[in-house]
Amino acid sequence: MTRYVDEVLHGAEFRECDLTGARLIGVVLQDAVIDGLVTNLVVNGVEVTEYVEAELDRRHPVRVLLRSEDPADLREASRRLHAGWAATIERVRRTPGIERRSVNGEWSAAQTMRHLVFVHDSWFRRCCLSSTELFTPMGIGPTVEAYRGAHGLDLSLEPALDEIVSVRAAQAAELEAWLDEVTAAQLAARAPVPDDDVWPPYARGRSVRQCLGTVLTETFEHHGFCVRDLDLVEAQDAE
Repeated sequence: MTRYVDEVLHGAEFRECDLTGARLIGVVLQDAVIDGLVTNLVVNGVEVTEYVEAELDRRHPVRVLLRSEDPADLREASRRLHAGWAATIERVRRTPGIERRSVNGEWSAAQTMRHLVFVHDSWFRRCCLSSTELFTPMGIGPTVEAYRGAHGLDLSLEPALDEIVSVRAAQAAELEAWLDEVTAAQLAARAPVPDDDVWPPYARGRSVRQCLGTVLTETFEHHGFCVRDLDLVEAQDAE
């Protein structure tokens, strides 16, 4: 493990880093932001993860539904997620061009929605429906080179907002129609992931419920990222 002793790390940024087991001792940590998968976090002797999770559930009640095994809860979660995205899309439409602006090296709103196009194709169609069809060309996939432009993805595309929204609406309808029929037993079954070298390679052995959980969680989390960055863009414009 790298040790930093008496170092000044003002403004340091750790992006996509694995900090498992990191120890910060005798530090000054003011105005810091931690955004990611955080568990078993101890601050000055107090395990704070449960407090954080409870507050996030209070702010976003849909999180409780996302953890459920009940198909009815998952249907309601999906409905709420897509309603939230619909409201955000209307917000984007009020400021033409804002969907292509990004801050702090993050994806723009358009890129975020295109990533969700890919998530639906890979984690729902492939993993829950066993589809072997090519992915929607406009989708934005992982940064892993072997998969970046594979299985139908076209990295050269710059689709208009209406094109992206139309694809996402069709995907939402497909997912909700499936959720209307799926049973708890079907969700608990092993995911019927095709036996080929297409993303996501690590989905084999997971349940249908776990793969669906990835779709719904990505839809929720990326909506939060999108709203956060739209707020930042609008704040910059207001200065």
